[in-house]
Amino acid sequence: MDRGDYVKAATVFQTLATEGNAQAQYNLGLMTEKGRGVPRDYVGAVSLYQLAAAQGKAEAQRNLGIMYRDGLGVPKDPVRAYMWLNLGAAESAANAADYRDAIAKTMKPEQIALAQKLGNECKQRGLKGCDSPQGARAAGSATATPEAQ
Repeated sequence: MDRGDYVKAATVFQTLATEGNAQAQYNLGLMTEKGRGVPRDYVGAVSLYQLAAAQGKAEAQRNLGIMYRDGLGVPKDPVRAYMWLNLGAAESAANAADYRDAIAKTMKPEQIALAQKLGNECKQRGLKGCDSPQGARAAGSATATPEAQ
């Protein structure tokens, strides 16, 4: 695909994403993360993935986990990474379980338990507010990175 095709696709996806189309939000998030057809913007990609993930788009949940794992557009946070990867894996997103299992090897048992708790509470809220500070407060805890412990 040449650059012009990406620009055209981004325009179409932007319209659909604004209308709330989860697939378009995911596609535009991927293009924004990679800088294809739009400027690379990790924060913008995270925002688009969050919108799609809140609608149950498993691939967006997986990609959010990767963004938290790598600290792209969000602070590096293994608990949030595990949470999103686990949610994506539960919906059969490609490689999400492998990524989740890999990050789990770097985490303490209490961090994994917290990630699972946050994920369960996120599902109970219909996947809404899962990344917001309010969502963490609603879950009764905040995430903790290894550096903070």
